[in-house]
Amino acid sequence: MNRRNSLKAGASILAGLTVAPVLSATGKSLASASDDSFWEVVKNRRSVRAYKSDPVSDADLKKIVDAARMAPTAGNQQPWKFLVITDKKKIEALKNAKLKETEAYLTDTKKLQGEELKKQLDENEKQLSKGYLSAPAYIVVLTDNNSTYPQYNHWDGPLAAANLMLAARALGYGTVHITDSFSEDLTRKVFNIPENYTRVCFTPVGVPVEWPEKEKRAFDEFVVNNSF
Repeated sequence: MNRRNSLKAGASILAGLTVAPVLSATGKSLASASDDSFWEVVKNRRSVRAYKSDPVSDADLKKIVDAARMAPTAGNQQPWKFLVITDKKKIEALKNAKLKETEAYLTDTKKLQGEELKKQLDENEKQLSKGYLSAPAYIVVLTDNNSTYPQYNHWDGPLAAANLMLAARALGYGTVHITDSFSEDLTRKVFNIPENYTRVCFTPVGVPVEWPEKEKRAFDEFVVNNSF
């Protein structure tokens, strides 16, 4: 079994792919002591910046979003909206809008023009097409400014994004938490996002060209017991 398929087992915990032991009244774990699939999913999540063209099924996208909406929220307000994008024309529109924005920056700020400007724009187009915008699907995580406790949305939003990314990894897909690479105003205009929503992140979902190898710092660097 390859790595992608082996990690799919973790979806029994994150996205309900298989039947997991039910939490009992005595507080026993949902997973058995020998079940390490959840920990493998957490350990192997990576920020992916280049994707294959393999499609993401509607069923998998639904499971990923379903996991995201199960995240904890202040007062159980559940302030989210998840914009799922699979229309290639929409992604092409985002790319064109980004290139137009880049052209304005290069012209007005960097004072580029002529062949030099064209060369830089062509390079940016290639980077977008082979990078962030190479995935078959995208999810924009949003919070509703009219929620019950809007002052807590900036905490609730990232919790949903984290669940989303772990669920995607459990199903064998990569994601990346994009914020400023595509401005909120840009995504709002391209996807016609209403003003009452605030964007948390914009993430591709797809099979990576390769899984990045990232070293995490040692556990002891992060933990303080009882008091500093």
